Amino acid sequence: MSKIKKIILSAMLLAILIILSRFISIKTQVLVISFSYIPIVMSAIWLGPKYSTVIALLGDLLGALLFPFGPYFPGFTVSAALSGLVYGIFLYSPKKEMSQKQFLIRLAISSLIDLIIINIFITSSWIHLLYGKAYVAIMASRTVTQLVMIPIQLVTIYGLEKFTKPFVKKYLFEEM
Repeated sequence: MSKIKKIILSAMLLAILIILSRFISIKTQVLVISFSYIPIVMSAIWLGPKYSTVIALLGDLLGALLFPFGPYFPGFTVSAALSGLVYGIFLYSPKKEMSQKQFLIRLAISSLIDLIIINIFITSSWIHLLYGKAYVAIMASRTVTQLVMIPIQLVTIYGLEKFTKPFVKKYLFEEM
């Protein structure tokens, strides 16, 4: 894929990320239910860890600056960047195409790392630092949400990847 296509695709995914995270989500101080993971994961699959990390980082930063939800805290940006990095490391395969089984295994591992380690432990720490609420209470409420999101995320990403694969091959990776 050419550098220009990568930049254009990154900009589109970044715009989708900001829309999904800031306008089409349910947010409270402790709880966020959103489909903003979709552009991050798709950028990880198509563009790799560098792009998915930058898209996640910029999505959080620009979203917080343009459409704030509470005070800006850089810890959330770090968590977003870590999510992009984890998905990029596990899901990007530039040399050869992964089998569906390999993809599903890597998707499950990366989702578990993101949803459990980053979203439950690290992001709960940021919320505790920012709002001073009890860490165990924050983790408990976030754990329930993340356990519900695991199957939703796996099914959504697997289905989207399978559906978009022919179009991505034809329009993104074929040189015209």
